[in-house]
Amino acid sequence: MTPTLRSLRRCFEGAVPATIATCAADGMPNVAKLSHVHFVDDEHVALSYQFFNKTRENILHNHHATVEVVDPVSAAHYCLRVEFLRTETAGPLFEYMKARLAAIASHTGMSKVFRLLGSDIYRVLEVEAVPGDVDAEFPSRANLLSGLRACQNELAGCAELARLLDAMLEGLERHWDIRHSMLLMADPDGRRLYTVTSRGYAESGVGSEVRMGEGIVGVAAGGRTPIRIGYAVQEYRYSQATRQRFAASADGDALETEIPFPGLAEAGSQLAVPLLLAGRLLGVLLVESPLEQRFTYEDEDALVVLGGQLAMCIDMVSRNSESPAEPEVPGAAAEPARGAPVLIRHFPADHSVFVDNDYLIKGVAGAIFWKLLREHTEAGRAEFTNRELRLDASLGLPDITDNLDARLILLQRRLAERCSFIAIEKTGRGRFRLKVGRPLQLSLAAAL
Repeated sequence: MTPTLRSLRRCFEGAVPATIATCAADGMPNVAKLSHVHFVDDEHVALSYQFFNKTRENILHNHHATVEVVDPVSAAHYCLRVEFLRTETAGPLFEYMKARLAAIASHTGMSKVFRLLGSDIYRVLEVEAVPGDVDAEFPSRANLLSGLRACQNELAGCAELARLLDAMLEGLERHWDIRHSMLLMADPDGRRLYTVTSRGYAESGVGSEVRMGEGIVGVAAGGRTPIRIGYAVQEYRYSQATRQRFAASADGDALETEIPFPGLAEAGSQLAVPLLLAGRLLGVLLVESPLEQRFTYEDEDALVVLGGQLAMCIDMVSRNSESPAEPEVPGAAAEPARGAPVLIRHFPADHSVFVDNDYLIKGVAGAIFWKLLREHTEAGRAEFTNRELRLDASLGLPDITDNLDARLILLQRRLAERCSFIAIEKTGRGRFRLKVGRPLQLSLAAAL
């Protein structure tokens, strides 16, 4: 049986380097190693263009070449007869191959030498199996299809966003043995993502931010494409060092407002999957492992499907939370607080909030928290609704795509980790209660 291009996807993982043979204008053959062969579809592959070398010169003159790839499991060899079509220097495919190349370069100590100049697209004219002995196939590590079905069933049963996000990460561990994962939501300004939940790390990292285009998460978000790295790679590793409470500055008193990103200090494999809905970026799912080559193209395919399901569920439950089923009722009075007063400072420039000099939150979540605290101290309120927050122009929420529910989850979890005497409790669809256990002293600061 003639092998299909799709059946050879395991050969493109980079475990065994591929070889390309080309021919010069004078008929002289040339053979070279390839850094990257990428499966595009059933008829096309992409090869990495890194140098203007003899191979590149030959391809521009004679568009035909032969590429040999090797299955790292069975040791089977295959020859692809290919025809050069074009070079892409931007877009999702280029960004994907750029990230993968960075991983390979780092693994081989060639980070300063390897640089992707373009993704060369080839049409595959013929696939031929090279005669020879091959090893028996190894059984697959896990049944991805049954795990996908189980995870989708669990997501479908979630009516609240907090439960939905947790169910996603729990399902990955239970059904696919993925023990390190996190979910980040996209900020509507299009410049950053923020962590709302994680699993398997010593520190949750809830509230930590990643800029668009930064690391594997930012590249996946910016390119709207999954990025899979099979080797430990410094370029896409986030610092795990705990930040100082007071950062160094000219006057020595600048306040630090960065939350350390979670993640493995020595990640052997990473896979970032953007959560997309009708072309709109909702967030990114990141899974990690200390093992190299832990995630295959099959894992990537399965998680892309599951990520699409998660995006639809996020949109559905978020919209439901904006329209309470019950009529609004007057807010209940707040319970009396006891103990020593707590100083809470708010900096309007970026809406950062500090509790007794300890950084808590900033941005939209910080603005929401400050509003709740003011109404609690000034009017004694304890009951609030998502709808009233949405209608408050001072918060600057653009529309429902801001995902207000995700902001409240972020705030709720930061409070649970850092401020045990203040809590947010959900009391119904689109409703929540603010619980304050100690007297508050609010202070509006001029600047950071």
